[in-house]
Amino acid sequence: MSAPEPFVVCVIVTRHRAALLRRCLDALAAQSRPPDHVILVDNGPDADTQDALTACPVPGTYLPSQVNLGGAGGFAYGILAALAMGADWVWLADDDGRPGHRRTLERLLWCAGDRQLDMVAPLVLDAQQPDRLAFPLRHGLRWLRRIADLEPAEFIPGAANLFNGALFSARALERVGVPDPRLFVRGDEVEVHRRLRRSGVSFGTWTPALYEHPSGQDDWIRLFGGAVSVLVPADPSRRETTFRNLGYLTSQPGLRWRRWPDEVRYAWYYLALQGDVGGFARWRRLAAEGRRERFPGRTPPAQAGAAPASADARQPQHDHGRRSDPRRFGCNFDQADADPRLGPENTRTRLPG
Repeated sequence: MSAPEPFVVCVIVTRHRAALLRRCLDALAAQSRPPDHVILVDNGPDADTQDALTACPVPGTYLPSQVNLGGAGGFAYGILAALAMGADWVWLADDDGRPGHRRTLERLLWCAGDRQLDMVAPLVLDAQQPDRLAFPLRHGLRWLRRIADLEPAEFIPGAANLFNGALFSARALERVGVPDPRLFVRGDEVEVHRRLRRSGVSFGTWTPALYEHPSGQDDWIRLFGGAVSVLVPADPSRRETTFRNLGYLTSQPGLRWRRWPDEVRYAWYYLALQGDVGGFARWRRLAAEGRRERFPGRTPPAQAGAAPASADARQPQHDHGRRSDPRRFGCNFDQADADPRLGPENTRTRLPG
């Protein structure tokens, strides 16, 4: 008797990009082995986004967030929902990326089974220049930036771009945990990658599985002939978040060694190349805030004496129609759940509110 097919849930995080989201959903639905379910976390709820999920032939659950959780918080929310749903594997996707081949998920699942991996990632290509990688990929002491940089081996152990097509087993997520919502954006992938390496989870990149994403290399400035790089986003707000998060990363086990090399790289960039003493001072201040875990709050404090919001205003408007019937996930109050993957204990689960 053959083993049952694994239950694969794809988690997508989006915000006000319905056109890109539709393209992503179309590519997911066209997979030779599509995911069994899509969880869409909407960081800026709007009707166009929900309509895009409704039009997708893959069953889906719409999770709106009334506050912008960022990429880190959005993936944390979606991953926990997928695990609660009984997912065997969780496939992570950003709204502006998409599978680069109709057999991407099929190949990832095959590689995970063949090599006994707990997490496997595709090769993420630049959507505009497919001979380049969308993001630099560290392999030992080298940074891989182009297809030509890859070694003949199809599998790159211990290296991965995580939030663009990476496939996590439920076992891996139970051991590693979810992204840290405090990081919001930038550095969240590096922090999860740090935990992957320290946990002993087996993972890597399977290069025959392809994924496409807009280039993320523009924010990287190469120094000393490309031997090292510094990350300096052009957007001031994103730059501030990045510098603070990078400081936090250098305070964590497994990444503490990066603190002083970062000091040298950013000093060279700001002082020697830019002549910007103020810029280097800002970098040091923000990095120090990150090491002390002084993250800014993004939700304004509640005003004393303000009238509480009504229950209807506080309750998220989940789509519990045909596409996300709570009975499908063991949340029905009146009858037992018929899905054996969820287990009988879930038949007594209560919805919040």
